[in-house]
Amino acid sequence: MVDDACDVDSNRIHLLDEVTISKIAAGEVIERPASAVKELLDNSIDAGATEIKVEIEGSGVKRISVRDNGCGMSHVDASMAFKKHATSKLTSIDDLETVRTLGFRGEALSSMAAVAKVTLITRRNRDVAGTKVLAGSDGVESISEVGAPVGTTVDVADLFHSTPARRKYLKSSRTELAHITDILTSYAIAHPDISFTLLNEGKIVLRSPATANMFNNIVHIHGAEVARSLVPVVWENDLVKISGYISKPELSRSGSDLQFFYINGRSISSKAISNALRLGYYTLLPKGRYPAAFLSLKIDPAIVDVNVHPRKTEVRLSHEKEILEAITAAVEKALSSTHLVPEIKVKDKPSPAQTVLYEKEDEEDNKLQNKVHMPSRVLEEPAPYHPPAKDTERRLKASSRLQSRLEASPREEESAFVADDLKVMGQFEDLYIVAEVERKLLLIDQHAAHERVMYERVLDSRDMGWQELLNPVTLELNPKEKVILEEFIPYLEEVGFSISEFGPNTYVVTTVPTIFGRMESPDVVHDIVSDLLSVGRIKDDTEIYDHVFSTMACRAAIKAGAVCNKEQMSDLIRQLKKCKNPYTCPHGRPTMVSFTREELDRMFKRTG
Repeated sequence: MVDDACDVDSNRIHLLDEVTISKIAAGEVIERPASAVKELLDNSIDAGATEIKVEIEGSGVKRISVRDNGCGMSHVDASMAFKKHATSKLTSIDDLETVRTLGFRGEALSSMAAVAKVTLITRRNRDVAGTKVLAGSDGVESISEVGAPVGTTVDVADLFHSTPARRKYLKSSRTELAHITDILTSYAIAHPDISFTLLNEGKIVLRSPATANMFNNIVHIHGAEVARSLVPVVWENDLVKISGYISKPELSRSGSDLQFFYINGRSISSKAISNALRLGYYTLLPKGRYPAAFLSLKIDPAIVDVNVHPRKTEVRLSHEKEILEAITAAVEKALSSTHLVPEIKVKDKPSPAQTVLYEKEDEEDNKLQNKVHMPSRVLEEPAPYHPPAKDTERRLKASSRLQSRLEASPREEESAFVADDLKVMGQFEDLYIVAEVERKLLLIDQHAAHERVMYERVLDSRDMGWQELLNPVTLELNPKEKVILEEFIPYLEEVGFSISEFGPNTYVVTTVPTIFGRMESPDVVHDIVSDLLSVGRIKDDTEIYDHVFSTMACRAAIKAGAVCNKEQMSDLIRQLKKCKNPYTCPHGRPTMVSFTREELDRMFKRTG
């Protein structure tokens, strides 16, 4: 019997109509409000603007307005601007091999008009009157003369009104605002000679005045704390000229959110460049930590293919291996010629209350924390970081205190690994606890196990207690971090953080949950903010709480690489025993694996 689908005429191959084609193409270029902002910024910068003002409403969905003081367009050019692939930046296929402008495809305005209502107002200096163009999914609706200042203003309203499915998959309003802020931040660093302003619902989110160089803008946007830890990078060979700044090892993040890369003024994302940067640090950074970087690469446009991504965020290099090696060498040179011993800030003498609250660090731990070893060049994994013994003890005691505050609920059934005859044998690579139970060999991931313990303790008791920091932690945040933090502050405060604004881009943390124990460095809070930045779509309060709790649990748990004695290992297992789900961490990774005698025999080819 022939499948009915084969007889349906509507399933025959046919050409799509122009409206559908436009909307599909627009989806590739305009993925979210930040995509529209990026395309408009490219046009403004290519037009020679020295001042660019961006205003958004409704996280960019309701309205995006980008105004510049660039050269503007003539009436004829403005009339052509909304036609597909209409551009002043390419004249032939040969020009595509040496693109020097940020925009070049001539698809930005037509793509926006396919999914939004767009108004363009522009005037050249030589023209008496400006031109106003109204466009939508059906094309240009009207063209008229209008009074206007020199430059161009593009107003994008009701984004994705004709494609509601795309609007449905946008993230939270704060996340979309963070993406827009990130775009503005990146452009402001790459183009210090241009003044950028970003307003959200009429309030200033970012204002970056035109300055003489990149470093001044880094100070203005990311604050003095970041700027003080930067060292200059200067490198040049026949293929590439590298300039910019990288951080000393003392400044790092749990993610790559403080890394900005530019090729010929174009902001790009590149894991390959990030890896080359990281390789230049070798063993100077613990595994899982990322340095800050603001690197500008000048490369012959002929060996850079900028036409490999619809949103122009990636490039292809014809001499990639040599260029990546140059980046690593440039980083290595910058670090080798810089004094890298961290500066220890001298604090006031501890008060009696502080002495009671915290045990004094022993001299051996202090030496470990404050000493930096200058390693030899190693191309392998970075040397593992071993937290001080007192740090591990504090983390285990914190989770134990939380457990003692909760009424122990008896488990109906206990799995074999938590039976009373479990025997702790030792620790492997300061990562895994090795134990024996009921003729099974058990390996427990100490970080994942304690992360599960912390997660359930926090989940069971949101009111876990808090402690006041005798030395409050000051956070200097960039605009994107500030936007994200503001969304999460109410939830963080509910679990014990006290975070208040202390200047334009500065916050002060005065209390933290007791699970963190002693915390005098901003790194933990920075890492929590960095983790929250990476969150996907947040549907409701429950999901927000879950993300906050799992993030806190990860940051409060004992670390991989922490040396544990047998008593501490046994204590961790006892705490894990009381968990409702002891078998995975909050992110779904297994906390343990086991091997039976029979499995081991097979591995060793024992047949008898």
